[in-house]
Amino acid sequence: MSRISRNLTILFRTERMIARRRLAVLRSQTGMLAFAGLIAGLGLIMLNVAAYHALQSRFTPQVSALVIALANFALAGILLAVASRMNVEEELKPVAELRDLALAELEQEAQDAIVEARELTGNVRRIASDPLGSMLPALIGPLLGLLTRGDKK
Repeated sequence: MSRISRNLTILFRTERMIARRRLAVLRSQTGMLAFAGLIAGLGLIMLNVAAYHALQSRFTPQVSALVIALANFALAGILLAVASRMNVEEELKPVAELRDLALAELEQEAQDAIVEARELTGNVRRIASDPLGSMLPALIGPLLGLLTRGDKK
């Protein structure tokens, strides 16, 4: 019974650790993305203004604005690609393995309990159907001991 409770405790703790770690990574990703967005936004505004004025001397104002907008979209795509590569799975492999081991041990304990219950049910049925026949092997030893003591007296 203590192995079952130990495995259940391990299972709950590992699941909690996995959830906490995933939440921490998600929180870090969100914070980093928000801060990067703010800084990039401020820098991008200044870069857009400078690039617009530089391109306006060579192109029409519409083409200059289009080039700057395309550059902004490319930068946004790069930021999305970097954020999507952040992954927590490698960090959680040992915890997940421990969880899987605890689950396997719990399954084995449950199977052992089922086998024991079936054996007990079979024994109870045997005793109920033939009470003397099932107890006779256990009684033969003490009876023989009493008979051999009686012969010595």
